[in-house]
Amino acid sequence: MRLSGKSALITGAARGIGAAFAAAYA
Repeated sequence: MRLSGKSALITGAARGIGAAFAAAYA
């Protein structure tokens, strides 16, 4: 459960950062 939760957090953060960069460069 810990690994799954951490993976979800990392994935969510990566997507959030990617979306932020996409919006900034768009």
